[in-house]
Amino acid sequence: MSRLKTILTRTIPFFIALLVALVALAAAVPTGSVLVVEDIETGEHYITQSVEDGTTVGLEYMHSVEKTRVYDEYRVEGDTLVNTRMEFESYGWGLPSRVNVTNVNGTLVYDPSDPITTLDSLSVSPGRIAGHTLTIGDQSYDLVGETNASDVRIHIEQRTLTDFFT
Repeated sequence: MSRLKTILTRTIPFFIALLVALVALAAAVPTGSVLVVEDIETGEHYITQSVEDGTTVGLEYMHSVEKTRVYDEYRVEGDTLVNTRMEFESYGWGLPSRVNVTNVNGTLVYDPSDPITTLDSLSVSPGRIAGHTLTIGDQSYDLVGETNASDVRIHIEQRTLTDFFT
């Protein structure tokens, strides 16, 4: 009996430590990416949607001065948003004026072969007049309504098993 007690005294802590290590390892394994729209000041998540490399993310709004449609298109690559395309209906502040664009039925399309820019996060101030709309894949969101026009940060996060339980 004392031999069994000695064996148990030595092996149970080992197995508990092994179990804890395995659970911690499993919890840290990435399970996928999500695009997060969060309040810049509070960190509150307004939108969290699963994405994968290649998912298209679009931001559409009315230009504040020109009062014309602007569309910025991004592609998810790992933890970044790669700006790949812009569409706009007139030249105005903040829009590219010295790049080659194609006129497609009155819309100026800037679709360069190289990315326009690569971002870790995108800050947006959704405006009621601008009417910002966010499209993730085939899902569209009224960004103004979803955020009550609060300033937001859009970025990609890696999720783990732990995230499903919090």
